[in-house]
Amino acid sequence: MSDYEQEYRRWLASPALSPEEKGELEAIAHQPDAIRDRFFGMLEFGTAGLRGIMGVGLRRMNVHVIRHATQAFAQVILAEGAQAAAQGVAICYDCRVNSQAFARAAAEVMAGNGIPVRLFAAMRPTPELSFAVREYGCIAGLNVTASHNPPEYNGYKVYWSDGAQLPPQHAAAIAAQMEQLDLFDDIRTLPYDQALAEGRVTLLGEETDQKFLAQVLSQINDKAAMAQVADTFTMVYTPFHGTGYQQIPYVLGQLGVKHLHCVAEQMVIDGTFPTVKSPNPETPESFALAQKLAREVDADLILGSDPDADRVAIQVKDKNGDYVQITGNQTGVLLLDYLIGAKGRAGTMPDRPVALKSLVTTDMARVVAEANGVKSYNTFTGFKFMAEKKNQLEAAGEGHVIFSYEESIGYMIGDYVRDKDAVTAALLLTEMTAWYAAQGMTLLDALEALYQKYGYHGEQTLNLVMPGLAGMEQMAALMAALRKDPPADIAGTPVACQKDYQDGSARDTATGTVSKMELVGSNVLAYDLADGTTIVVRPSGTEPKIKVYLLVKGPNGPACQAKLTQYAAWAQGLKDLK
Repeated sequence: MSDYEQEYRRWLASPALSPEEKGELEAIAHQPDAIRDRFFGMLEFGTAGLRGIMGVGLRRMNVHVIRHATQAFAQVILAEGAQAAAQGVAICYDCRVNSQAFARAAAEVMAGNGIPVRLFAAMRPTPELSFAVREYGCIAGLNVTASHNPPEYNGYKVYWSDGAQLPPQHAAAIAAQMEQLDLFDDIRTLPYDQALAEGRVTLLGEETDQKFLAQVLSQINDKAAMAQVADTFTMVYTPFHGTGYQQIPYVLGQLGVKHLHCVAEQMVIDGTFPTVKSPNPETPESFALAQKLAREVDADLILGSDPDADRVAIQVKDKNGDYVQITGNQTGVLLLDYLIGAKGRAGTMPDRPVALKSLVTTDMARVVAEANGVKSYNTFTGFKFMAEKKNQLEAAGEGHVIFSYEESIGYMIGDYVRDKDAVTAALLLTEMTAWYAAQGMTLLDALEALYQKYGYHGEQTLNLVMPGLAGMEQMAALMAALRKDPPADIAGTPVACQKDYQDGSARDTATGTVSKMELVGSNVLAYDLADGTTIVVRPSGTEPKIKVYLLVKGPNGPACQAKLTQYAAWAQGLKDLK
């Protein structure tokens, strides 16, 4: 009998499972592939925590896996010492099916291990969890959410004392503990009602909201710009059934938006996300209902936040009257340029200002920053790395970070969070749109002006989906093949430099000279081409796919598009690489 079959039988026999859970497993008794898929191994615990499809099994998101991960997390916290553990943890959750139950299960385990818990009384945006960890001096935090994934998913994000998601060494420590701990027998819990009655779990609510929202509103640069256009400025907002439904309309009202129209069907909290195929604002088709409403009210701006309100996307009307998406790369460039100007006008630009971006984000952000006297740094993908860089620079007095962003519609502003924050970003994106409206410009006009000023750039991300165990093996084989035989040219263009961020090496293909890069330790490959293009290849940290990022430059928009088409064909062919 295989290991996964033994694990399946062990779960079936466990008294920890409810009759309903056992029934779900009995239903696959004669489906060996289904058993293998659920039990061939644990969900990988990485720097993004856990994420997976909900269901019963070792490789599914369920209350048993949540307790197992939380016991491991608790032991890592306890290893920091009694004083650190006494600082406690903050726990938050989103709108998804089972999120509240999973959050309470996590609270029970933390309390059972003698670690005080601050649990949000109801769902809240992810950035408020980051804020709470910092505000209350917690040693750590965790958030039950699968962000923008389809409704069958849930997840478990983990945070450390700075309010950022776990650094790699702590994630590795939790993963190691999970390997050692028995999933059923080694878990210490305290029933929720008892933990609450004994004060081991305390609930967070309106007081924390007020503190967080005061910080968000402190980021307003130019309220007068909104006042100038408020009588005519109209916008549409959707939270996609999620946690942004209260706070984002509130801060927009405080900014002075008079004509805010929320998509009524999507203001209904529902973890099954019935009105969209997937609640991902990065996907333009998710905005169908918002566009319908925008056409009815003749909106200047459509804004949507994902279910845990850490990411935000925008759409505006083009010259044909159609609403078009502004990409995350473009939105970040617009917002960076606007913040530099707005802080300059308001006299609030700090000394030694810094902008951070991930290495897969457009190089145009660096160009904009440096042209305006703002230092720019690249980090690995993930706001934990941006938080780490921000903390490092500011502790050393080497700069103050005014803006951090990733191409995947994530933006971090201010000093009160260490994660992407759709609440603050929604506020400032609206302020920016109003400021341009007061100049008689749309955001598309503003983007074209930036291209003319700083040069044309184009970006495209391709997702090579590889599901299941076979997909994991295929992803590993693809990265190994690229390392074994790195391309000397891509789609006919010579590769000038081959970069491997696993070992931090950069190889000049003309001379063969190998140099060391500052960034090291991530499974990422990059190729700088002779025409100024950069192509980055990396496995996703949360989904079963290889992501290929195309970052091009050209004399105009059509030239950039031609390059993207050229290199996209090469990227699609990577799935066949052996």
